[in-house]
Amino acid sequence: MARTKTRLNRVQSRALEVQAGFLRALAERDPGYVDAIEELAEIELQLGRVEVVLKLDERLKGLRPADPEIRYNLACSLSLNRQFEAAAAELSKALELGFEDVQSLQSDPDLEDLRAHPAFRPIRARLRTLKVPPP
Repeated sequence: MARTKTRLNRVQSRALEVQAGFLRALAERDPGYVDAIEELAEIELQLGRVEVVLKLDERLKGLRPADPEIRYNLACSLSLNRQFEAAAAELSKALELGFEDVQSLQSDPDLEDLRAHPAFRPIRARLRTLKVPPP
């Protein structure tokens, strides 16, 4: 599932901070609690903390390395952190593992800079072989 960043007012930001604190405590208490870590990553992204999101997504990859959604989200985090070669590799792995939401791949704003980078060319070519119009 594609994540989105939104513009927050002070009240929304504070509410998310409270939720994030709760989820951090849950994830600390149970380091394998994937749902809590995923939700925390969502909130951290909304708060604009892309470096934190990357660490959380790498942690999720360690917990579920064969999950295509987790690999896709990691690719998004890597792209937001301008690590384009690594992002392309994770995106390729997500496709290999069965990621099928090509619409998100083509329109997700988190991948915008990656789509413009040369590292995305092999993925674009792969999409052509799938008979899916490339971005």
